[in-house]
Amino acid sequence: MIRLKDIETRAPEHYDKKKTKKNTRQIAREIGELQTTLFAEEKHALLVLFQGMDASGKDGSAKAAFPYCNPIGLRAHSFKKPTEEEMNHDFLWRVHRHAPAKGMIQIFNRSHYEDILIQRVNQWIDQSLVDKRMNSINDFEELLQYDNNTTILKFYLHISQAEQQEELQERIDEPEKNWKHKTADWVEAKKWDDYRTAYEYSINNSRIPWIIIPADQAWYRNYLVAKTVRDTLQNLNMVRPLLSEAEHKYMKENYG
Repeated sequence: MIRLKDIETRAPEHYDKKKTKKNTRQIAREIGELQTTLFAEEKHALLVLFQGMDASGKDGSAKAAFPYCNPIGLRAHSFKKPTEEEMNHDFLWRVHRHAPAKGMIQIFNRSHYEDILIQRVNQWIDQSLVDKRMNSINDFEELLQYDNNTTILKFYLHISQAEQQEELQERIDEPEKNWKHKTADWVEAKKWDDYRTAYEYSINNSRIPWIIIPADQAWYRNYLVAKTVRDTLQNLNMVRPLLSEAEHKYMKENYG
């Protein structure tokens, strides 16, 4: 049973910030090369979910991991309040159509878990429906795995309450960050304990494990996210397609 209060939100003391940021940039370049192979081979898909409290660094993590990727093979979608059309369908309808095709990386900034997080915390649905939706989420994720060869990385960005408050205040105090400010974020921040409970439920009831990323320090958070993505892509043992001997012979005879 995972309890978030027992998990550190900061980097171990032996990590050097400057070296770690340098390593992250190198890892991001490797991700770019691996993404090209993923796109060319067209046998695997990668779905990357970022969840966490407001100001935990979902946008920043994605920017740090994927700056060298070809945008043709990369998609990102941010799940906001459901539209009227989306509300008139099952809760996974708006999610499934953004699932990645083979050869693609899809980033979810927030995800289908919002429907058992914010809706639960605000008591728009009861626990019985939460449990049913959790089962549906597990089935949905397994469907993507077995039916489309999709690897799913689920990052929970684990920020402390004190750090969240500091990040939200910066959005007020620093003009270049004013555009990020939303009064609603402060309202939701007051429900800290309820959100923690909801996240722990989601993490502990998921069949596909979550990756809990200490998020108080952006440089360490970005490193862990990028390293996990890089290692995951490497473990797919992908190979870029090559021309066959017959194709080489044909090209030489006809165009050589």
